[in-house]
Amino acid sequence: MSDQSVADKLAIRDVLSKYCRGLDRMDKEMAYSVFSADCSVHYYDMFEGSGHGFVDWVWEAHAAMDRHSHQINNALIAVDGNTAVSEAYVTVVLWTAPPDITEITCRGRYLDRWEKRADSWQIVRREHVLDTQSLNGVPVPDAVNQQSRRDDSDPSFKFIPRA
Repeated sequence: MSDQSVADKLAIRDVLSKYCRGLDRMDKEMAYSVFSADCSVHYYDMFEGSGHGFVDWVWEAHAAMDRHSHQINNALIAVDGNTAVSEAYVTVVLWTAPPDITEITCRGRYLDRWEKRADSWQIVRREHVLDTQSLNGVPVPDAVNQQSRRDDSDPSFKFIPRA
């Protein structure tokens, strides 16, 4: 693996972290910055539109929460020059406002297509697959979208084929 490939993968990980920080710290400009102006996103069963449109949409939902936390975990990244694809596991925990705090935990994956523009990596296409969701620690099976699969029919294989 070349030094440039390693540097590019680290830069992409930083952008993923910046996305989480932007949402959790309610820094809208930071959240916008991870998406190209022409980025399209598809959060199955939740939202389909532009990256910036998603940030606007989620802003309203997060404003009603008492707190929220987004974490990127495993990230498989494949770089090819100035383009890349990735599958990053994400856990999101949301707390509704007091006095009746409800904890919602979502686990899923970001399937991203990337482009390096002006020496900066940005997401140009995102699909979000929700794998599990629970409410106060109790599973909510009907909340998981049907695209989430445990075999090669999962949407992630359109992004990163089996090696």
